[in-house]
Amino acid sequence: MRIYSWNVNGLRAIFKKDFLVWIENEHPDILCIQETKLQEKTLDEEGRNIEGYYSYFSFAEKKGYSGVAIYTRIRPTMVRYGMGIKEFDDEGRILIAEFEEFTLLNIYFPNGQMSEERLTYKLRFYDAILDYCNNEVKSGKKLIICGDYNTAHTPMDIKNAKANEKNSGFLPIERKWIDKFIANGYTDTFRHLNPETIKYSWWSYKFKARERNAGWRIDYHFVSNNLLNKVISARILNEVYGSDHCPVVLELEL
Repeated sequence: MRIYSWNVNGLRAIFKKDFLVWIENEHPDILCIQETKLQEKTLDEEGRNIEGYYSYFSFAEKKGYSGVAIYTRIRPTMVRYGMGIKEFDDEGRILIAEFEEFTLLNIYFPNGQMSEERLTYKLRFYDAILDYCNNEVKSGKKLIICGDYNTAHTPMDIKNAKANEKNSGFLPIERKWIDKFIANGYTDTFRHLNPETIKYSWWSYKFKARERNAGWRIDYHFVSNNLLNKVISARILNEVYGSDHCPVVLELEL
């Protein structure tokens, strides 16, 4: 079972960049997309119907903003379009798909860089996610929580750590939440399997950042620890272009 996650920075844009060829070559079992930037009325047939996949979408109320999608070869037993919290669900940031052996959360976490208000919103969102996940695990669920977390956890996960200590995405308060998430029983699969590897998943479009590999690792597959023994590999596909992010992939033996 291979589960891919990719912030495509616009679904319609990525379709113009050999997206379908990439899917055909990679053949993901499940593909989680963040930042579709679509509303239901702007989703065309090409985006909705990829051969061999069931598709699910959560849209933001705001036009051209946020949005997540799941393409899956396996039909979920249930899909939820959010956590049931209006201030978060209105931004189309969460899709939750239940399968027989696990529950998948595809999440586009907020960016806190725009203002103090948005940083506060981001931290509230983080806490709501932790509460939701803990309740699911208590009920016996095994979780995969993937997506764009919009925070680099440690200095290994960002090229210029010192220069970014006061920037959202690498603030101590954001990084402490990831510490808290881990302490509550969730594992960053890439770092678990690749403890010394320095790889990034996002690069600014400015200053030739990708060319210089001046990036951040902000795209993750976390799993609840009751699923960790099923994890085989976690990779960052930084050779794949088409967005300011690259795909990340988790493989499990199920």
